Amino acid sequence: MKKLALIGACLLLSCAAGAETVGEKTGINSTLGIAPTTQDFVHEAAVSDMFEIQSSQLAVDKLNGQEKAFADQMIKDHTKTSSELKDLAAQANVAVPAAMDSSHQSMLDKLKSLSGDDFRKTYFSDQVSGHKDAVSLFQRYGQGGENAKIKAWASTTLPILQHHLSMAQDDYKNT
Repeated sequence: MKKLALIGACLLLSCAAGAETVGEKTGINSTLGIAPTTQDFVHEAAVSDMFEIQSSQLAVDKLNGQEKAFADQMIKDHTKTSSELKDLAAQANVAVPAAMDSSHQSMLDKLKSLSGDDFRKTYFSDQVSGHKDAVSLFQRYGQGGENAKIKAWASTTLPILQHHLSMAQDDYKNT
């Protein structure tokens, strides 16, 4: 009975206009498989792209070989998706954040202070976690998003993110 009440409360929260951001930030929407609002999707995708680009720029300077190639690929791909998202968001009259949220900024600040194996492990752990979140976000919006153009873009971008996740998991196993 308590589980039913919790699920009901979560559903009510996710339906309220102002609570959708809370639902997305807390992970309730992801747990329940609820598509984010367009604003939430744009915000989360943009912040994720910013973190991927900035953390991978650090990695390019601190890693070598295949790991550095992975970081280069993250910069290239996430710069492209960031540009595409900005164009789509402008067409939909949706604001794109200009900076990362405090959680992602803290993660980036931590990475800046690390080197060697500590940097490598943390970078790839962040990549796996971030790409799992991105895959969930893009799947949910691609299936149930409000804006047709952004929804189509999320669906076509999803396989790239899934590939990134697979690569990050492979590299993380080797750390």
